[in-house]
Amino acid sequence: MSVTRIASRYAKSLIELAQDQGKLEVVKEDIATFKQVLGNRDFELLIKSPIIQGDKKQSIFKRIFSGKIDTLTESFFDIVIRKGRESVLVDITEAFEDQYRGLKNITKAKVTTATQMTPAQLAKIKAGLLGMDIVKGSVELECEVDPNLIGGFVLEIEDKLYDASVKNKLAQLKKEILDNTLIKSL
Repeated sequence: MSVTRIASRYAKSLIELAQDQGKLEVVKEDIATFKQVLGNRDFELLIKSPIIQGDKKQSIFKRIFSGKIDTLTESFFDIVIRKGRESVLVDITEAFEDQYRGLKNITKAKVTTATQMTPAQLAKIKAGLLGMDIVKGSVELECEVDPNLIGGFVLEIEDKLYDASVKNKLAQLKKEILDNTLIKSL
């Protein structure tokens, strides 16, 4: 079975259980906490290591997360580790967030600019996205800075990419010039 399918099934189970217990928002925050800890490369390597035994991983999880996350999430992590699926936890968290966004009608978008955007610019982009047919409900906007864009922006929304960067415009212009048969004949 593929990792994506396994992650999706575990995430779906966690969402359903959290909904049944009225703890969906709490579990969402727990997943966010878990992802913050995943920012530590050593922790991520520990999770994916086939050498470290499951019981050792469980005790480490308990030391890190005990009292910081809900018992439901803690039990879920425990089950995943006992089943030997801890190497898929990163994928499970991604699948959980995707399914949560789908459940709450939240569209994820990413905007990349050459410089840091102001709150007013971000609000303008969010308002523009909300007017699009692709967006259902609200928008979760992720921002990134890439100085190589020179200017403009790149917008990724679902499976669509809109590149309005100066870098892209220059590349298109270069291609046009190189492809122009009139110039080639000179």
